[in-house]
Amino acid sequence: MAVRIGTRGSALALTQTQQTADTLAAVGGFATELVRIKTEGDVKTGSLASLGGTGVFVTALRDALLADRCDVAVHSLKDLPTAGQPGLTIAAIPPRADVRDVLCARDGLTLAQLPAGAKVGTGSPRRAAQLRAARPDLEVLDIRGNVDTRLGRVPGLPGNAQDAPGDLDAVVLAAAGLTRLGRTDVVSEYFEPEVMLPAPGQGALAIECRIEDGPVREPGGSGHATGEGVLAQALAAVDDADTRLAVTAERALLARLEAGCAAPVGALARRKGSMLHLDAVVCSVDGTRSLRLKKATDGLTEVGATLLGIELAEELLAQGAADFADLGA
Repeated sequence: MAVRIGTRGSALALTQTQQTADTLAAVGGFATELVRIKTEGDVKTGSLASLGGTGVFVTALRDALLADRCDVAVHSLKDLPTAGQPGLTIAAIPPRADVRDVLCARDGLTLAQLPAGAKVGTGSPRRAAQLRAARPDLEVLDIRGNVDTRLGRVPGLPGNAQDAPGDLDAVVLAAAGLTRLGRTDVVSEYFEPEVMLPAPGQGALAIECRIEDGPVREPGGSGHATGEGVLAQALAAVDDADTRLAVTAERALLARLEAGCAAPVGALARRKGSMLHLDAVVCSVDGTRSLRLKKATDGLTEVGATLLGIELAEELLAQGAADFADLGA
């Protein structure tokens, strides 16, 4: 019997889920089938903030898992709420892809080369705030839609349909998604984290399943997991300890700030030798104010990563981040 893998129906979701399914099948030696689930974020229009932000792409997939309509679900980790779902577990986090944001602009222009008043589209308040901070003379517009729809808003990009609207000068997207889709030919500039910090969890995938079907993690969060069933063993095998540590720190910071994907918060954790480093920024929506701090720990466990995220969030709050950003903390 095939392992049923739940996914959204967008081209990106299907691509990254199929890639994950192929990896699990190769490791576990079982067949897989994709189960398409329509989510609230797929059927409703409007900005992510107006839809409630975090969770609009996740709830239906989680409901399908709990109702036994699929065995695992694959999420873009940056879309996953920081609060856990009773009965479910993030069973595996594969090695992270490129964390960076990218500019896809007409005529191959970079951010510095875009003319004053140029129209740049993004659906992310975090990206919008950092764009406005770097180039306050640009017109940053809120846009929705799948990757092809967004790229179609920029004239002359490779692969665009002839009838694409082409009404923007550029859009900002995640490098990881374009890489998975084989569309990096549209990128005119990669933003290094020093210029634009990514969303917590960006570039990473989360494979979620029912607790009883997942691997058992060692006490203390050392990063090692074991499983009795074939699926549990495969999930444990594809989990990447360094990626899990990094996103644990990023998501702990987000949770302490009581912020979701609709908040202008960027965070990136990276392991360097025996240390885990976390860099975070909180911005005002208009980009006129921001606070960026960093912190490190030698506690290379999930508990240590969680504490790192919480402590850096506390420092951001102590220095007034909540005064100019819409945080729940």
